[in-house]
Amino acid sequence: MNANTLPGQPHIAYQANTLCMESVKLADVAAQFGTPVFAYSKAAMLSALAAYQRGFAGRQVQICYAMKANSNLAVLQVFANAGCGFDIVSGGELARVLAAGGTPEKIIFSGVGKTRAEMKQALELGIGCFNVESEAELEVLNDVAMSLGKKAPVSLRVNPNVDPKTHPYISTGLKGNKFGVAHENAVQTYLRAAALPGLAVVGIDCHIGSQITEATPYLDAMDRILDLVADIETAGVPIHHIDFGGGLGIDYNGDTPPAADTLWQQLLAKLDARGYGHRQLMIEPGRSLVGNAGVCLTDVLFMKPGEQKNFCIIDAAMNDLPRPAMYQAFHQIVPVSPRAGASTLLDVVGPVCESGDWIGRDRQLNVQAGDTLAVLSAGAYCMSMSSNYNTRGRAAEVLIDGQQVHLIRNRETAHDTFQGEHLVT
Repeated sequence: MNANTLPGQPHIAYQANTLCMESVKLADVAAQFGTPVFAYSKAAMLSALAAYQRGFAGRQVQICYAMKANSNLAVLQVFANAGCGFDIVSGGELARVLAAGGTPEKIIFSGVGKTRAEMKQALELGIGCFNVESEAELEVLNDVAMSLGKKAPVSLRVNPNVDPKTHPYISTGLKGNKFGVAHENAVQTYLRAAALPGLAVVGIDCHIGSQITEATPYLDAMDRILDLVADIETAGVPIHHIDFGGGLGIDYNGDTPPAADTLWQQLLAKLDARGYGHRQLMIEPGRSLVGNAGVCLTDVLFMKPGEQKNFCIIDAAMNDLPRPAMYQAFHQIVPVSPRAGASTLLDVVGPVCESGDWIGRDRQLNVQAGDTLAVLSAGAYCMSMSSNYNTRGRAAEVLIDGQQVHLIRNRETAHDTFQGEHLVT
């Protein structure tokens, strides 16, 4: 094959019949580090970030990487060094950001179930903002802040009841979702927040879902949020920043999400038309920064033909790549070193003892035992959601930067998976 960049994968291409990430042969990565192994392109992450930065040129914007998408310390380091803040959802993620060189004042703490201990930890560090998701959380956060003699900076996450047109499990802005304060209760809740002595209202937040592939849901949500800002400020509570969340999708299988700079040109035009273009803005992209930057390399263990299905059994499994089992999600699967000849219709499955352990169904592939496959668009919600099910050690991770390959996570051994457990004597 000639040099050929794959759709949606600008930093992954075939060169002389071998798949490369930037200037590194992925076959060499698999040989050196074993499989399964996740490889991430630093250039791809920075290119995705640059699209947002172009879209926001000349504006007051803080980009906060939603680190639940991929929380490896080296990935966080890339974004911290590029000036990003972080959107976190746990005390553990807060600790990771600090370990990677992030600063507390650029951190937004989201999530519906923050504990008192997490609130205390974040307040003592001087966190930038809490995205509060319920009236009950307001009261508890106020108590914690008062006990420390501090004021907690808060933004209410408002549920605008906008359909993001995505998978139900990653839709977060509808009335039936657990997230946020109901749109119709927002003004009342802001008045309560402003009255609590341990809180300082600083903003408003909205996040409608993930893997969104069209602009309309964002435009609809912006209209509803700006209507609320006007109502809240009329009621006497000033709003200093507007946080429009994240959720922009990537190309998994011919998906056509708008480019980040194109999307934000549309959104900023609406913001300007409504008189809010001068406001401080916050956004929280995750998947769109890292999703297409990563691949999972996996070796073919066995070929298993059958009467109804032909199976390609690989050494990566649902514990490594949970999205297909959880969301019926699609990932492109390609050979690292393509073979000449006809392909066969196959289900690509892992070795875990579950019928749900599949990575790809009905794929046309020409492969044999011992070949290496690349599962594409694996930079987001794969390693961060991985587990030790079946006492399988989690995969190694590497960061590729030009011709350099950096090991950024060791492969777990069996001992690693149970080292915190104890026999009863």
